[in-house]
Amino acid sequence: MSPKTVLRGGRGTRRFVILTGLSGSGKTQAIRALEDLGYFCIDNLPTLLIPTMAELAAREASSLDKVAIVVDVREKDFLSQFPRVFRKLRAAPNLKPTLIFLEASHSTLVRRFSETRRPHPLARDRSVSEGITEERRKLDQIRSMADLIIDTSNLTVHELRDVFMQMSRDGRKRADMVVNLVSFGYKNGVPMDADLVFDVRCLPNPHFVDSLRKLTGRDAPVVRYMRKHTETQDFLERLTSFLKFALPQYVAEGKSYLTVAVGCTGGQHRSVMIAEALKKSLQGVKGVRLRVKHRDS
Repeated sequence: MSPKTVLRGGRGTRRFVILTGLSGSGKTQAIRALEDLGYFCIDNLPTLLIPTMAELAAREASSLDKVAIVVDVREKDFLSQFPRVFRKLRAAPNLKPTLIFLEASHSTLVRRFSETRRPHPLARDRSVSEGITEERRKLDQIRSMADLIIDTSNLTVHELRDVFMQMSRDGRKRADMVVNLVSFGYKNGVPMDADLVFDVRCLPNPHFVDSLRKLTGRDAPVVRYMRKHTETQDFLERLTSFLKFALPQYVAEGKSYLTVAVGCTGGQHRSVMIAEALKKSLQGVKGVRLRVKHRDS
């Protein structure tokens, strides 16, 4: 089935997604994407507890209207118990179970295990290749039960996340990337969570104007003072142009949030003014939601 299939629940149903498949096929990235979509997620849930979790999710008063779990061969009873358990779930009146099976080519899985240097769960004392072959054979029955089969061989981590981020009920894409525009003063240190840092200490400093010293970069006199200098205008235009190019690239990369830090000496005038100006100049960048925080003013 196509990876573009949308996860839907009919009237009066709760969405209950079960992710399984071959070890190394990308289940961890998939469950993280579903978590970003608002699913309550559980990794490596014991098979015999699946009906209990499903019962909780199916209750009308339950807030668990979207649940996703990962089950696989790490749990010793999975192979023997899961087919029977899943057939019972399909009969539940107030539940919409969806079984998604992830797989990849033999060579891809061998390469992934080689890169992570982790042993295959079915081949602790054998080669990874033997473990993959055995697991594929043992999962054949469960694979045949799947509503959706996704081959991740040629998908990057970010492309796999995109597949699942587009599987919400209404087909919407993932939430906008939150861009935090943070002004700060270098004398108090660079914000530890900054992804991009821009130093505006090269711009004219209102601190040396007596009438502006006690004001901040949010006050109109400070803004007017800074904007009358061509250096400020040029800086803003160039920085805005760069960010209008870069931010969509981060969105495409799958980032959920990005912190852009703007620093001056004290964090009161120049960095505050530039951060506020960026919020206005970056409005309308697709896939981005802007926030401003002034750490030191």
